[in-house]
Amino acid sequence: MSEELDPEVVELAAKIFELARRGDAEALAAYVDAGVPANLTNDRGDSLVMLAAYHGHAEAVAALLARGAEADRANDRGQTPLAGAVFKGEDAVIKALLAGGADPSAGTPSAVDTARMFGKTDLLAQFGAN
Repeated sequence: MSEELDPEVVELAAKIFELARRGDAEALAAYVDAGVPANLTNDRGDSLVMLAAYHGHAEAVAALLARGAEADRANDRGQTPLAGAVFKGEDAVIKALLAGGADPSAGTPSAVDTARMFGKTDLLAQFGAN
């Protein structure tokens, strides 16, 4: 027995995911403050933090983490926001995620593995890896 999803809820969720992609920290914070789960995920397991991080929006990442979002929440493919930020070269996002408690060894591949893959020795040093 499958439940029918309320079209209005689906539309609202789509709007919130788009806010994360665009990095609208103020609007995301307002929605989470109003009761939207900070760890809301889409059909691929991408959290709001993952979407904001992958699209380079450190302020949005910080706002979500400050409201209880999990820094290491992996998507359905085992990827974490930190590994995505390393892949994309988003230094400000990396800093925000680390400040929010992200673990560089979490996920598959981890942020450490990703930094190694791309020869980012500065990040390996920052992560305490070699």
